[in-house]
Amino acid sequence: MSPALRRIVLWRHGQTEWNVEHRFQGRSDVPLDEVGQIQAKQAARLLAALRPTAIISSDLSRAAATAAGLASLTGLPVRTDPRLQERYGGAWEGLTDAEIRERFPATWAQWEPTGGEAMAVVADRFVAAVTEAVAELPAGEVLVVVSHGSAIRAGICALLGLPEPLWRRLESLSNCAWSVLREAPASWDMNGWRLLEHNAGTLPEPVLSDDR
Repeated sequence: MSPALRRIVLWRHGQTEWNVEHRFQGRSDVPLDEVGQIQAKQAARLLAALRPTAIISSDLSRAAATAAGLASLTGLPVRTDPRLQERYGGAWEGLTDAEIRERFPATWAQWEPTGGEAMAVVADRFVAAVTEAVAELPAGEVLVVVSHGSAIRAGICALLGLPEPLWRRLESLSNCAWSVLREAPASWDMNGWRLLEHNAGTLPEPVLSDDR
């Protein structure tokens, strides 16, 4: 009989003031706003029902505060890892989309932050952190990863083995929404992960993200 398959829940942090203002956050440590705190509590109640075994989080406060709600319900500790931080935005950080478009039209058109981090680099560090955590996870159990919009999208696509030119075909996560990956069965003669859910828990509001 095949062992039970592990799952990864990739959970985006709750709303911040900069999300509402459409500012590129990147590694700027912007806290959750009041709405984001409520979102995190509501989502935590749903995710607790998945009976997670471990929680890892970006060390930026908006992600760590989101993870804390789930930790309090499950009794699990949260291990923070800077490799789960958002994409560094260089000269874009703190600017609105309109300001970026006006000041940096060439890099805005390619969505490549001026002086910022390449998406392939984000994906590599994100996948390394998740892979290490999964390696400690027994068969059939659930890892929750609390991170950021761009970082999660890059990580999902890399874990699925998608070529980088296709990454932007995957829609960004809304605040406090999540995606679920499950191991491919060994009998399928393939390594890696399958996408079970994407943007689960999405509220009827626009997607607010550092990614497009």
